[in-house]
Amino acid sequence: MAKAFNRSSRVGHELQKEIAIILQREIKDPRLGMVTVSGVDISRDLSYAKVFVTFLNDDDPQVIEQGLNVLNDAKGYIRTLIGKAMRLRIIPEIKFFYDESLVKGMQMSSLVSDVIKQDNERHKD
Repeated sequence: MAKAFNRSSRVGHELQKEIAIILQREIKDPRLGMVTVSGVDISRDLSYAKVFVTFLNDDDPQVIEQGLNVLNDAKGYIRTLIGKAMRLRIIPEIKFFYDESLVKGMQMSSLVSDVIKQDNERHKD
């Protein structure tokens, strides 16, 4: 029987928590704004990690691009802080990506709600 969570997924969850704390407490760049870490994909050998983030002002592409640039410029500092917070032999190389799933999910939910509303109006008549 396979384990429910392998080591890479456990390290990924812990890495997500640590990065969220670091972004909240340590990174003081005014260009960044409010950032949420929505997920971390980590390689099997724990040497590379894709960190997916969302921003408070999702609607402006310039804010998203600027936020990703700030995060990717600060990834060395963030990696240093991760090394101090977590006991790992290899600190993963991190790269930040924008997570579109939340925005796409809200759009899909809105479309479904509109269709249900139209269907209810049609059945009332």
